[in-house]
Amino acid sequence: MSGQRILIVDDEVHIRRLLQGTLVRGGYEAIEAKTALEAVAEARRGKPDAILLDLGLPDRDGLEIIQLLRGVAPAPIIVISARDATDQKVAALDLGAHDYVTKPFDSEEVLARLRASLRGRVEAQGGSPLITAGPVSIDLANRLVTRHDQEVHLTRKEFEVLNQLALYPGRVVTHQRVLEAAWPYEQDRRIDYLRIVVRNLRQKLEEDPARPTLIINELGVGYRLIATG
Repeated sequence: MSGQRILIVDDEVHIRRLLQGTLVRGGYEAIEAKTALEAVAEARRGKPDAILLDLGLPDRDGLEIIQLLRGVAPAPIIVISARDATDQKVAALDLGAHDYVTKPFDSEEVLARLRASLRGRVEAQGGSPLITAGPVSIDLANRLVTRHDQEVHLTRKEFEVLNQLALYPGRVVTHQRVLEAAWPYEQDRRIDYLRIVVRNLRQKLEEDPARPTLIINELGVGYRLIATG
């Protein structure tokens, strides 16, 4: 969808220019901010459809500004940062960021992540509950999963895990978020449980479970469902 407005928040001018060129090439309108103060003001005034946020801002830590931006704009936030530690990624996602891209970044990857986040926002606002991932269709409303038009029988836990990933197609969903949703009454939510369920899902849904292309592991952070529609 062209014409959507994207807010770039980064204190480095060459990064802003690079992202601006990438967005314009992708058919988006770019607006910019180089500090946290400017970012909040632009988020209020410009009403962006999405925000590309650097964490290393001069006047405020980026993890803090995620919450500030969520308070003034409903737009999905994609963090673009040189911070590549797993705990930083998990913290940003748990605070409400939709995705996380590490610098140096590939421009096409940024556009792909942006499209996924914007698509997820449309779906959250009442779009179709039918998610397509390759040959797999996930009907969230009817709890029905098909592969090559054949119904796939999933256990309750398998569906709950897949459901969490399908609610945020194309986005990283942290281990903790999936565990809390699929094992809500467990005091000891062990990641081993989740890994077993994901392995079973790949056996049932992937063309080659040893080389998954639908349910992708983001090392130490969570999983991503690669949706195609």
